[in-house]
Amino acid sequence: MAEPAPTRGVFVLAVNPSAGRGRALADAHRAADLLRTGGDEAVVLCAEDLPALLTLVRARLREDAPAVRALVVVGGDGMAQAGLGLLVELAGQGLDVPLGVVPCGTGNDLARHLRIPLRDPEAAAGRILRRLDDPRPRRLDVGRARFADGRTRHFATALCAGFDAVVNERANRWLRPSGSAKYLLAVLVEILRLRTVRYRLGIEDAAGRHRTEHRDGVLLNVANTSSVGGGLPIVPGAREDDGLLELFTVAPLGRVRFLVLFPRLFSGRHVALESVRIERVRSVDVDAAGVTAYADGERLGPLPVRVDVLPGAVRVLA
Repeated sequence: MAEPAPTRGVFVLAVNPSAGRGRALADAHRAADLLRTGGDEAVVLCAEDLPALLTLVRARLREDAPAVRALVVVGGDGMAQAGLGLLVELAGQGLDVPLGVVPCGTGNDLARHLRIPLRDPEAAAGRILRRLDDPRPRRLDVGRARFADGRTRHFATALCAGFDAVVNERANRWLRPSGSAKYLLAVLVEILRLRTVRYRLGIEDAAGRHRTEHRDGVLLNVANTSSVGGGLPIVPGAREDDGLLELFTVAPLGRVRFLVLFPRLFSGRHVALESVRIERVRSVDVDAAGVTAYADGERLGPLPVRVDVLPGAVRVLA
């Protein structure tokens, strides 16, 4: 009697076609070719806009469950954010799908933190294959941002609400340069408009204690991982699996002192400065007049926002 054919799994690759200056689709097919080497199927899904892409991916994940081996996002941090949000949604419906990342975006801060190879789709796909049957699966905390209008967004790296958000907005409009160079150039442009923000914060610290305070600052991040802006390590000691977030703030500074601060970001030496404050939190409510929040380099919306963490919400193949 013939042995039954082994059941093939399915990798679903979601591609941001504009990422990597148009390289993303080609990178997705290169990654898919390697993912097929174990006998599994790899399906590449692409659409001109993100809502249409997520509709395609959601339908395919549901259709192929439980054969889905992983959702593989091909792009930058914005694409990873979209994939995480979808996986959190599906987990709430009983569908547990791990996340793989093939980075080819501008910042790639999640991939940098997880040490996933950059600009090498075969190497990134190989990492996914090696982690599939890991007896100690890696879990990724997911940041959650809830706005006053009822919207909820999830993020992987950091939510920013201050000068850094303004820099993100400017950097996102530029095609060149790439990575941290673009972020740094946007900093130099926006520093002429530097202003102090009066924040109203409701903090639940790592021990579960609550407090409310007003804090003046020029930078505010609520970070899940270590870097922003294409590799600037704002919170070098951040962990993606500790069930906590890092509240990072910088006190008011003049333009000259602010320019002195930024070069230190490349080495992490800024954490020793008196103006820099980093504290581990479970959640934080952030409000300030006229400030828009960004996360993973994507515009989320105006404050106020409540930020907390979903511990170990997604299994990540990295």
